[in-house]
Amino acid sequence: MDPRDYLRPATVRIGVTGLARSGKTVLLTALAAALLAPGALGGRIRSAVLSDSGADDLPRFPYARMRDALAADPPHWPERTDSVSRLALDIARDGLLTRRALRLEFLDYPGEWLLDLPMITQDFATWSRATLARLAQAPDSEAKTTFLAFAQALQARAEAGDAVATAGHRLYSRFLHHLRETDGLSFLQPGRFLMPPPGPAPAWMDFFPLESDSPLSRLLASRFDAYRAATENSLVNTMFGRIDRLIVLADVLGALHTGPAAFADAREALGAAAQALRWQSSWAAALGALMRGRLPPPAIRRVAFAASKADHVAERQRHNLRALMGALTESDASVRGDAMERAFAVAALRCTEDFVWTLDGHPVSAVRGRLMGDDRMTRSYPGEVPPEPPGPEFWAHPFLALPDFEPGRLPLGRQAMPTIGIDDMLLFLLEDVL
Repeated sequence: MDPRDYLRPATVRIGVTGLARSGKTVLLTALAAALLAPGALGGRIRSAVLSDSGADDLPRFPYARMRDALAADPPHWPERTDSVSRLALDIARDGLLTRRALRLEFLDYPGEWLLDLPMITQDFATWSRATLARLAQAPDSEAKTTFLAFAQALQARAEAGDAVATAGHRLYSRFLHHLRETDGLSFLQPGRFLMPPPGPAPAWMDFFPLESDSPLSRLLASRFDAYRAATENSLVNTMFGRIDRLIVLADVLGALHTGPAAFADAREALGAAAQALRWQSSWAAALGALMRGRLPPPAIRRVAFAASKADHVAERQRHNLRALMGALTESDASVRGDAMERAFAVAALRCTEDFVWTLDGHPVSAVRGRLMGDDRMTRSYPGEVPPEPPGPEFWAHPFLALPDFEPGRLPLGRQAMPTIGIDDMLLFLLEDVL
């Protein structure tokens, strides 16, 4: 090692992503607040400061603006982020063997793009067949009927052309937006149709799933291949190839609350994303990358799969929530080669307090907090959280309630935000460098 390297801060890059509406923006704010607080992580961190952006090519995550929103009177949830950004901190560690400075870089990118990773190892026909079968099970809507009727009307002799491809793309994109905004579904591909990157869209973005053997399907397949190559280059090589730790956030409670279709969708999305992230143990992914003239990216050494909004259920139910997240991602304290995976139940900003509520003459573990726009404390008993994916009997009597709580009041100064599970997750991600 060059002696000068010891004077430079070691850099640990942590990706932060998640399914839609999982609370990623508040999570990033809470991570920074936890590290900036005096005596962070049980005293393992002596001090921390936000790093200057310098000549960085990525926008800076607006930590101060997000925390100001949460600290307002009354507090309000900050707006969601919709582009890639970076949150960097310079850390001074304690201990005789850890005096070297540490730079932590949290890379924030839209969760919609995470679900493009499984597409990399698929061809157009395979993707179309699986996508159309999944979307046929989606709740009925005008957007669904219109798109599926359009796709079914394209016969095997359908001629290739920009007009038809563009029309199908627009109907399909409209359908995806409806599924996300109205039906609360997450496993929606391609993710860039929902969250386009900056700049004008290239022509190959105009495609949609189609099962046929026609000039049109071959045109769509060529565009699908171009999209897949761009995804591999921007996500795997540029984004995932630059990190060695990852947080994947999901609102599992929200999926349980919405119903069996939303939960099944979240389950499939998390399973597909978790499997796609394990390219270090996937011969198919490694061989596919080599055949395309690329080296597979380095393994992600530690992955935290986190179920958000853990403060909406009482303490005894948080263990079940963590176990359910582990079951959905097959990641419960597992080790795969050099990679470690662990499931967590977290609340980036705790909005409730636990208490015992007498319900129908029986004591139950409940929570209470302030609803948005209401100063009064409201009691909530959301019910039992299953520790594993539930069977049909669970859905026969829906009971899970998730009130829209106001953000918890923040302490003054540089104190950490009141959270659940955030310190434990940070220690898992950083224990080898702390």
